[in-house]
Amino acid sequence: MGVVFGDIGTSPLYALRDTFAGRHRLPLDSLHIHGIVSLMFWSMLIMVTFKYVIILMRADNKGEGGSLALLALINRETAERRWGRGVILLGVFATALFYGDAMITPAVSVMGAIEGVAIYRPEMRFMVVPLVVLILIALFLSQSRGTARLATFFGPIMLAYFGTIAVLGVASVAVHPQVLAALSPHFAVVMFATDPWRGFLAMGAAVLAVTGAEALYADMGHFGRIPIRLSWLAVVLPALVLNYLGQAALLLRQHEALASPFFLLAPHWFQWPLLILASLAAIIASQAVISGVFSVTQQAIQLGFIPRMTIRHTSLAAGQIYIPAINTALLVAVVLLVLVFQRSTNLTAAYGVAVTGAMLIDNVLLAVVLFRLWHWKPIFAVPLLALFFAVDGLYLAANLTKVPDGGWVPLLMGVVVFILLTTWSRGRALLRQTMSASGIPLEVFTKSAHSSAIRVPGTAVFMASAAAGVPSALLHNMKHNKVLHERIVLMTIQIEDTPFVDPATRAVIKEFGNGFYRLKLRFGFLEETDVPGALKLMTLGGEPFDMMRTSFFLSRQTLLPSDKPGMALWREKLFSWMLRNSASAMEFFRLPTNRVVELGSQIKI
Repeated sequence: MGVVFGDIGTSPLYALRDTFAGRHRLPLDSLHIHGIVSLMFWSMLIMVTFKYVIILMRADNKGEGGSLALLALINRETAERRWGRGVILLGVFATALFYGDAMITPAVSVMGAIEGVAIYRPEMRFMVVPLVVLILIALFLSQSRGTARLATFFGPIMLAYFGTIAVLGVASVAVHPQVLAALSPHFAVVMFATDPWRGFLAMGAAVLAVTGAEALYADMGHFGRIPIRLSWLAVVLPALVLNYLGQAALLLRQHEALASPFFLLAPHWFQWPLLILASLAAIIASQAVISGVFSVTQQAIQLGFIPRMTIRHTSLAAGQIYIPAINTALLVAVVLLVLVFQRSTNLTAAYGVAVTGAMLIDNVLLAVVLFRLWHWKPIFAVPLLALFFAVDGLYLAANLTKVPDGGWVPLLMGVVVFILLTTWSRGRALLRQTMSASGIPLEVFTKSAHSSAIRVPGTAVFMASAAAGVPSALLHNMKHNKVLHERIVLMTIQIEDTPFVDPATRAVIKEFGNGFYRLKLRFGFLEETDVPGALKLMTLGGEPFDMMRTSFFLSRQTLLPSDKPGMALWREKLFSWMLRNSASAMEFFRLPTNRVVELGSQIKI
């Protein structure tokens, strides 16, 4: 509950309020209040419970979920018919939209909570933005220290939060029990039939009740399918529904409560404790999103969509990582959003476009899973997919009306990230293709080099991106130094489409004679690429690896822009910039700093 449900759990802070008081205001009458609550309830049932909790969470990649994990699963299981660029690009674009959404979530969650100060003490309104900025800066600066200790309190705090909002909702419903009728889909249908245009526009704000649904799926690898399902069905969903019903009952009694129906549910004596509890929940929600961004970035690096970055492990617990570059970029983006938009109502106008876009893309990936992996009959799959596409499509269309009011922000961010991801992936492919085209077969090289070079003691490991040919570092070393070590290992790191690799099958080695070996180390896309750790567990020619007698030779390419038909010139320059600023292979593969030699070369792609 502390990690997975922070985003969707804090949506009551602003979702119902902004549906009526946002850009497209709705009348505060029984028709629209009952209709909106009915819409929210059935959206949570269809989009969260049915689609993600029941269906999509069955599509796991060795226990892992999320768009990238699902895309890797599809590629692995359908290897005989590698899917076209369309499906792959959709999966990558869903990941890019996630980054756009991740910028807004901390800002809107923390601001939605801290605005309770202005509700209880209007004269303190001027303090809201500075407080939000200070909290966010402190939150991001604390990432480098890790959250392992604090995380033990996340679950209890969120449990207390969900219990509190449920009790507040029940107390309000008890005063106006007629609001329970809103659980019937009849009221949503009547609202759309009576006021279709404003009902459609209201969907742009009502979707805030289901933002964070994709976190259920993406975080499956950390906690497992069963705990997430139990937490959602037994605690989170009932608490959210009861609180929305309570807010609706309050609005039916007191229209002036629209200023903040969440905070005004509390009796006077409980107002400040609720503010503190909601603020803690919002901070936890933000922490969950930040950790999710780190995790997705690590997956994207391993799968070859993002350049190598410095990744630090903040504890022995799996998944507790810190990526300085991503943390800094998020901090700048989130603080700028707070300073520009000033109020959570303005931020929610930008919220939802990226979420609904990613949800719609998940439907496409789910269609591939249903038909190609699970082999469902069309009579069952088509109606299910039609329901999901219809609901998600309507929500996306409604949110697109918010683009002029701020929805362009996550979209722009998503497009920028998408360009970066695809440019890096395409550039790496062209780079490998260019280098392999000019490569020399290892069998030929071993015969000629053995007879013409002086052999010196020790082991030399040459990192190679391709599993064939001779790496450029070895050619340059031979050309300039004219020596070879007793044992020459050409090592290739291969990232599999599975989260983890059995350590017993991690190393695949082949001997070519004359002291030459080709070694392939296999890692899962969620594993740390600890090369020395893997080498210590294996032998070479019957002898263990001795790090003090082993040198690692790395190639560093400098790209020269060219008019070759591989990529547009501006993308070549972008790829060249990304290559120059990527973390060094020495740091990424955890190589001993005093045993590494880098040899540079220039290349055109």
